[in-house]
Amino acid sequence: MIVGTAGHIDHGKTALVKALTGVDADRLKEEKARGITIDLGYAYSDLGDGRQLGFVDVPGHERFVHNMLAGATGIDAALLIVSAAEGIKPQTVEHLQIIDLLGLDRGVVALTKADLADDDQLLERMAEVETLLAATSLKGAEIVPVSALSGRGVDELKTRLLALGESSRGTTGFARLAVDRSFVLSGAGVVVTGTVHAGEIKVDDRLLLTPSGLEARVRSLHAQNRPAEVGRAGERCALNLAGPRLSKDAIRRGDWVVSPELHAPTDRLDVRLSLLTSEGQPMKHWSPVHVHLGAAHVMGRVALLEGDKLAPGDAALAQLVLEEKVGALAGDRVILRDPSAIRTMAGAAVIDPFGPPRNRRSERRLAELEALAESDSEVLPKLLRLEAGFVETGRFGLARNLRPVDVDKLLQTAGGAKLEGFGFLAETLAAARKDIVDALKAHHEAKPDAPGLQPERLRLTLKKRWPPAVFKALLDQEIKAKAVMVDGAFLRLPGHSLTLGARDEGLWRKISAELIRERYKPPRVRDFANAYSVPEPEMRKLLQRLAKVGRVVEVAPDQYFLRPVVAEMIAIAHAFDRDFTAAEFRDKLDNGRKVAILILEFFDRHGITIRRGDLRRTVPQKLEQFGPAGAAERAGTDR
Repeated sequence: MIVGTAGHIDHGKTALVKALTGVDADRLKEEKARGITIDLGYAYSDLGDGRQLGFVDVPGHERFVHNMLAGATGIDAALLIVSAAEGIKPQTVEHLQIIDLLGLDRGVVALTKADLADDDQLLERMAEVETLLAATSLKGAEIVPVSALSGRGVDELKTRLLALGESSRGTTGFARLAVDRSFVLSGAGVVVTGTVHAGEIKVDDRLLLTPSGLEARVRSLHAQNRPAEVGRAGERCALNLAGPRLSKDAIRRGDWVVSPELHAPTDRLDVRLSLLTSEGQPMKHWSPVHVHLGAAHVMGRVALLEGDKLAPGDAALAQLVLEEKVGALAGDRVILRDPSAIRTMAGAAVIDPFGPPRNRRSERRLAELEALAESDSEVLPKLLRLEAGFVETGRFGLARNLRPVDVDKLLQTAGGAKLEGFGFLAETLAAARKDIVDALKAHHEAKPDAPGLQPERLRLTLKKRWPPAVFKALLDQEIKAKAVMVDGAFLRLPGHSLTLGARDEGLWRKISAELIRERYKPPRVRDFANAYSVPEPEMRKLLQRLAKVGRVVEVAPDQYFLRPVVAEMIAIAHAFDRDFTAAEFRDKLDNGRKVAILILEFFDRHGITIRRGDLRRTVPQKLEQFGPAGAAERAGTDR
């Protein structure tokens, strides 16, 4: 467990940490010279059973609250320190406000310098502290009179701290460590220190720095001030890192060391914001603020989502728009200070670390945020019943640091199912499938001679307007189930077919036979028109109609190939397995340079080939656009 000190300057925080651990947490020359804590200090107490109790000693001076915040967000419990001689002071109050805003509900109060007060004074101070704690997350916390000088109460204080229990941070998610210090160690290289907020970090792990994206490998590590092979959530760790472009100056306080799966820098955080009752006036929309998250400190603005003002003591949904990108996840706590960094104004809990830049105040978005504010076990049942009707499982898992298997379990518990990266309730999937089939059925009934609907037209026809990527996932499912058929650029139901008149059907038989015979050098539209004594415009219209349903493909103006033949020609080009020339392709098809060039230009337009000068190479990902090769002989009879 990590315990963080809090309290006014000169109330004995550092002296008490030394009494508890034997370690002087003031490490800077200036700190020792001035007798005050300026930056974060660290110390550990061996519990004798293999465990270590870690302490983060924070500065008490109002000028160094930003340093106090860098350490406070990584602690599990608070050790609030109040001098029995001086009582409650301004930084006692502000530090307690910060503890409350961070949601820390585990802590002990140390009434220091108890040897300077008599029993009546101690009772009076304890009553004052109890009153101060009453409206905060530390209500009811134990108050222990101590003296770092005489040792009075130190053992009892340690016992009270141990009774708070171990860290409650989970190790099931991906790893993330908040960097609060970086330096170069002679003979070792770059070292960063910080608290592991989630997951586990092991020697040889390959991680990323957020927000920079720099790669880093863990060469060695210390956990709770001891050499270790693994550092777990709730432990302070020092990581010896190696990586390209990695240096002390490339890493700063506020960065995160994360598993690659968690690298997602963001500058828009949707939060529930609570304004302190001590604020003298309401917070206005678009107020500038200092934002403290993890060990990071950046400037930003508050975009209120439920009005233009927030009264002191009230809470509301808001979006923090930051001037720099940070690493953030749902559940992270944020502290806001005024533009001059003189006072703490508000706290916030991150609901969605990837807030949208538009429509952030819409009713739909506000409903989503209310659902997202629920716990992991409650969020999906509410979220999936909203207007959107789906959730992006990857984004959802990333925002909450859930592994894919854990998202799947939550989805299953909610009565849902996953489809190509999207989660739905079972009833939503059933309704969407019915909507697709009903829309195609209605179109076929209204236009029996039409081949079907193009995908985008079908999407816009549905009762529910799904986003394109979600619609594609739903449609692909129907195609795989053969509930919907694909004919060229059109979609149809299995029972629907393009019916040609007797005359056109006879023409098609003749045309398809000719297209099979002259598969790589087919006649043009006028050639067919002349051969079968049909006006050229009529012949062109027939072939265009056949192209719409995928029987033929217009590779060049007025020159149509059977669709399976196009697939064959793609396979021939791909068989080179290297760069090839137009002449080599022509020789394989034996159809003349002019036609071969027209075919290759068609491939270029569709991304099937990439041309570099006189050479071309096929693109493997594009080879299946026109289906498998080898079915040309059936093209005249297959629908």
